[in-house]
Amino acid sequence: MLKCEPNYNLWFGDGESFKLSSDTAVMKREIEKWEGKEGFQRYLAWLSEAHAHYEISVTEILHKNFSSLLSFFDRNLLRNLRKLHAFESIYSRASRYFYTERLRRVFTFGSMYMGMSPFDAPGTYSLLQYTELAEGIWYPVGGFHAIVVALIKVGERLGVKYCLNTPVSSVAVSSDGKTATGVVLESGEMLSADIVVVNADLVYAYNNLFPSSQWLSTDKKSSLSSSLPSGSSSYAKSLSKRAGSCSSISFYWALSKKIPQLETHNIFLADSYKESFDAIFKRRSIPDEPSFYINVPSRIDPSAAPEGCDSIVVLVPVGHLLKSRTNSDPKNLSNGNLGVINGRGIEKELGLESDQDWDKAVIKARQKIISTISTRLSLPPFFLSSSIIHEDINTPQSWESTFNLDKGSILGLSHNFFNVLAFRPGIRHKALKGAYFVGASTHPGTGVPIVLAGAKMTAEAILGDLGMQVPWSGWEDVANDRGVRQGKGTKAIDRVQITGWWSYFQGALLGLLLLFIGMLCQIFDGLLVASSGS
Repeated sequence: MLKCEPNYNLWFGDGESFKLSSDTAVMKREIEKWEGKEGFQRYLAWLSEAHAHYEISVTEILHKNFSSLLSFFDRNLLRNLRKLHAFESIYSRASRYFYTERLRRVFTFGSMYMGMSPFDAPGTYSLLQYTELAEGIWYPVGGFHAIVVALIKVGERLGVKYCLNTPVSSVAVSSDGKTATGVVLESGEMLSADIVVVNADLVYAYNNLFPSSQWLSTDKKSSLSSSLPSGSSSYAKSLSKRAGSCSSISFYWALSKKIPQLETHNIFLADSYKESFDAIFKRRSIPDEPSFYINVPSRIDPSAAPEGCDSIVVLVPVGHLLKSRTNSDPKNLSNGNLGVINGRGIEKELGLESDQDWDKAVIKARQKIISTISTRLSLPPFFLSSSIIHEDINTPQSWESTFNLDKGSILGLSHNFFNVLAFRPGIRHKALKGAYFVGASTHPGTGVPIVLAGAKMTAEAILGDLGMQVPWSGWEDVANDRGVRQGKGTKAIDRVQITGWWSYFQGALLGLLLLFIGMLCQIFDGLLVASSGS
């Protein structure tokens, strides 16, 4: 793993930039440049609050399964709920600590990791930027796919067999419609299983991979519709109506030259900051002036591009599709005419508005991105555009058609209050036994570390349902990253010692004794003065 330093370079429209770093000295210099000594002091206070958001969330939320509304009535969670600031936005919380608009933007753009606007995202999510500032950003040598390869090797070591390029058409269920019994491949082959874990997009899976009494063909209805769990199809349809995260237009560029001004991670913030988010989340479109993220893996990993060249990923957040084409309701698939051209066509059959003309949006975004980068980095005219020797693109359509992401929402369901904890779809299927979920749209939520924590939770649920022991039982402190385990075997020098009431009592007693001695000294001095006067 290689540490990215700085974490980000943020570029503003006025030509200024700001380096976000896990190096306290760098942060002190950067913040004092704009808000003085007091500004850095307020930053430390903000960091303390974000630290509390992180630690409480890890302990009380990330490693707990909120299977019902009753899960909210947890003593520790209720006691700490006020400290999470879940009913204030990230932006409003940041405004309490940072007094310039520039720094408020610096410390709120991270809400996009959750696919949300900083003006809507709960204040709790300041924990995202806290983790980067406290622990840094790390790059796996060979790219992020190296993590996938490592996980595959762990599975193979444990006897897992991977069937790649093997599309699944549906989850098989028992004759009574109550239990998942395996999966049916597109080839027609049936793979029987005691447990089915679905890592496809959850909304897509509920609407397409599981039987539905409403959308089954006539011949299948006669045998299964009467035995299907009631409400399964209505729940699937309700998921499609839930708020989704944003989508993106993503450019993947191979450059024949290097752009040395760019760090590994770069953020270009729009001058019309709030308006850029309103365009995405209220109008489901692309902003006239978008904020966007640029990753340059070749800056830290030379193997990511030939010598003298750069590889660049540009992610432009945009609104998700107005309707889903992954929803298998025949009303959404009428005539089979979706107008998709290489994943970038206009889905007229889905009633998209003119500002969701993604062919035009791609052209508009490409021009704006190249113009913004060139202007803010003071690049020579046509330097960037002439350096692009290969380009791949993903749009909301291709995110949906290629990866089955409902409405092209790249981060799954939104993370507003009524889409988290017990309100978020559970890790167990709503009606079928033996069917479980992992991924961004189930509990606890999106992001690779969060999804991996959710996968651990799903494994625990499966083992519990099977009456099997959890292998890491008894090692929760280690598994949940709570630091040095206390108890038997802990060295004396590592034992946590908290000052008890007796120590406070002793301190108070000593204070009273000193006060009494002081009073006696004053009295004695007074007597001496009186004696000498007489």
